[in-house]
Amino acid sequence: MALLVFDLNETLLDLAGLDPAFEALFGEPRVRGEWFGQVVGSALTLGVTGGYRPFTEIAASALAKMGRIHGVAIGEGEVARVAEALRRLPPHPEVPAALAGLRSAGHRLAVLTNSPPATLAAQLTNAGLDELFPERFSVAEFGALKPAPAVYRGTAQRLGVEPAAMTMVAAHSWDLAGAMTAGCRTAFIARPGQVPEDLFAAPDVAVPSLDALAGRL
Repeated sequence: MALLVFDLNETLLDLAGLDPAFEALFGEPRVRGEWFGQVVGSALTLGVTGGYRPFTEIAASALAKMGRIHGVAIGEGEVARVAEALRRLPPHPEVPAALAGLRSAGHRLAVLTNSPPATLAAQLTNAGLDELFPERFSVAEFGALKPAPAVYRGTAQRLGVEPAAMTMVAAHSWDLAGAMTAGCRTAFIARPGQVPEDLFAAPDVAVPSLDALAGRL
């Protein structure tokens, strides 16, 4: 049986759940994609330069930048609105049943996210996934952001296994690249707009949705 460690935001939870908040703030939901790209870029930059900031701080900074770009005033209220929407993201439609099936088949499930612990707990509860993940990890425990290899090695250590015994499941090539560097196996979930990055080694498994993963393990 496999030890599957899942990324949370976009892999299991649907970021389209943020669209109403972004439409209310910016007049169009597409800014959500720009914002998330900035969040990822800032996290990567912090990792390369040896810095660490909580994900909520990175998300707020990215939102403020979107405000400057689009000429929208962003204050504490606007940040709070997006943060609350982030805590209430819905799962992708197939996720609850697929995870339950994987667990029933005997696979060990865990989650590893850049979200801080309080946000992680709220996200799992609000998405109805809480009972599926008794083993959950925030990068805050390691003082680094994904895709820093130390995060995946630290997670494997907490799980009591070598990295090679752990399969990182994500919709982001940058996440899987970090996991590969740490010695983990990888599985790519092709969420809308996401394809494997050809600059990195191919994932061990690539599937169109989570319910196709069981047959590839």
